Amino acid sequence: MGIVCPLGHDVATMWDNILNCRSGMNQTTIFDASTYPTKFCSEVKNFDFTKYTKNPELHKNGNRHSKFAIGAVAGACRQAKIEVENENPNDGVSRRRMGIYLGAGEGPVDSDIFFNSIVQGWNDAASAMDWEKWHAYSAGKMQAAFELEQEPNMPAAHVAMFTGARGPIRSCLTACAASTQAIGEAFKILQSGQADVMIAGGAHSMIHPLGIMGFNRLTALSTRNDSPETASRPFTASRDGFVIGEGAAMVVLETLESAQKRGVEILAEVIGYGSSSDAFRVTDMHEEARGAVTAIEAALKDANVSYKDIDYISTHGTSTSENDSIETLAIKTVFKEEAKNTPVSSIKSMMGHLIGAAGAAELISCVLAIRDQVLPPTTNYNDPDPALDLDYVPNKPRKAEVNIAMKESFGFGGQNNVVIIKRY
Repeated sequence: MGIVCPLGHDVATMWDNILNCRSGMNQTTIFDASTYPTKFCSEVKNFDFTKYTKNPELHKNGNRHSKFAIGAVAGACRQAKIEVENENPNDGVSRRRMGIYLGAGEGPVDSDIFFNSIVQGWNDAASAMDWEKWHAYSAGKMQAAFELEQEPNMPAAHVAMFTGARGPIRSCLTACAASTQAIGEAFKILQSGQADVMIAGGAHSMIHPLGIMGFNRLTALSTRNDSPETASRPFTASRDGFVIGEGAAMVVLETLESAQKRGVEILAEVIGYGSSSDAFRVTDMHEEARGAVTAIEAALKDANVSYKDIDYISTHGTSTSENDSIETLAIKTVFKEEAKNTPVSSIKSMMGHLIGAAGAAELISCVLAIRDQVLPPTTNYNDPDPALDLDYVPNKPRKAEVNIAMKESFGFGGQNNVVIIKRY
């Protein structure tokens, strides 16, 4: 496993911060957000991708999230004993049998250059762009490589160059459910026999004017500017939106035969994956939670386990009014009499919402919960919503027996993805 996130640039630091209930949220510094309704976020601070690669020139045009991906993959491959940046690796993994599946979003644009180039190149008389005027202004400011880096598949391309992986390569952009989908579908690629090893996860950064503007227009972000550290408060009565974050989270998935042959430590076993669509609205979950219920039930069926076997649920838990209510309804619908006895929590209360990287980061916390037999908490849980009555592991971690854990992710567009893991 590897991670670069607001709570740390490695898994151990992230986990220590979660178990000590530390917040990664503060005033936005990536750009001047002083005139926006939301003036804070959850940034990755002091990250230098050149520390993770011998060939920084190869990745220098990579966007912010592509560089996060390099750091996260470096950590995951180090733990998995997979060599990177080596033309002739001696780690027992055929690069033709090693693939990549990432959930990644569009790259953050330099909005000032982009918008000014349009203004400077616009011909009012013709109501059209004047290519010569546009080119004269933007030459030297917007490189072709920079523009290319806006494509969602670029993080996967950088990871391929970094690791030498030449097997199946996929990239999905299913909003907040993307990295959970990537892990689930990478699991299926391994089951199908197309690869022995899959690097899977997500990378995303939307902390830029266009991203913040869009979410503010949707009233999806918290505007608790007087208290950023406590703004993300999933499942509470006073929740008023999510806190946007950024980062990358990666796992190395491997067939049992390959892992045993290489003699690497097995951290957990992926046993089930379920996916569905709400087919409802692009920004709202179906009020009866039909999509979420379908994905959870599909994952349980694929894993060949009962809801009674699940020891812990890592929720999507965004801290928006709608998500937390409907997710709670989905859990109650599927888990029936066991719903109130099954602990659930949201580490977004500390980390913020990493969008396309969120699911993978939270799945890593599930692996750590199984390893350490401790449940990560939902912090800032000081005013329970009377309508939401599950066990949200409030405010501090809890020792517990955890053998099977479930990770839920629900994205804009009605995308629902669920992965189940167990102790190996």
